[in-house]
Amino acid sequence: MTTQIKQNSSVLDNSSLAAGFANVDESAGIIRLIFVDDDDDYREAVGAELAERGFLISSFADGASMLEFLAGGGCADIIVLDWSLPAISGIDLLQKLKRKGVVVPVVFLTGRGSLAHENMAFDRGALDFIDKTRGVEILAKRLRLIVEAGKRPPAAEPGGEVLHCGRLMLKPHVSRAYWDDVDVNLTLTEFNIVRLLASTVGAHVTYRAVYDCMHYAGFIAGSGEDGYRTNVRSSIKRIRNKFRAIDPDFAEIENFPSFGYRWGRAPANA
Repeated sequence: MTTQIKQNSSVLDNSSLAAGFANVDESAGIIRLIFVDDDDDYREAVGAELAERGFLISSFADGASMLEFLAGGGCADIIVLDWSLPAISGIDLLQKLKRKGVVVPVVFLTGRGSLAHENMAFDRGALDFIDKTRGVEILAKRLRLIVEAGKRPPAAEPGGEVLHCGRLMLKPHVSRAYWDDVDVNLTLTEFNIVRLLASTVGAHVTYRAVYDCMHYAGFIAGSGEDGYRTNVRSSIKRIRNKFRAIDPDFAEIENFPSFGYRWGRAPANA
């Protein structure tokens, strides 16, 4: 594990920050990861386990050290942030990265597993939100899925599967959804929800089934036994808003109260 922690501040140049990601090594199996967490013991332990799973780790105790690393030409395939960081929080650090032109995927790994924090993370552009209790094995799998999806542009995979459902086009090999040939810009989790709904046109999918595809079968979050429903509703709302940004009349996702959602209407002869 490589640890890059610098104490001195430096002037951050936007062009150097963005350019740092142009030289990412895409050799098979190696994923360069920036990990920011102010808990020294936790950061070291998780970094070591990720290193054993094929990740090259650059770890930092705060956002300022990470930004200095990037300004100096450092690079990565993916960034993992804790929410609570000294001086600047993880969510504010995400916004700062975007303003500086850094488009590398950002994932939150945090003990703040509330719905409010999760919604804010996705609304600000994070690609995943993972509770620290999930463990390193699940973390590594989800990070690798995000990175590998981003490294496989459609042109590089001419034989990749393309699914059509009316005006919706799905490219599972790159986890992209298109409406009238326009990229809807869904996160990986949002793509999985749309794919699940569109795979059973006209049939209702339960709240539980939607939530399981967001996390894993049996995972529970939120207040009470059915608290996960609020999480699902928030995700569906974000998905609808992204489609409506392209098509204000979008109405393919229908709700069946107290049960779930469906994509489109049931066939006339059903």
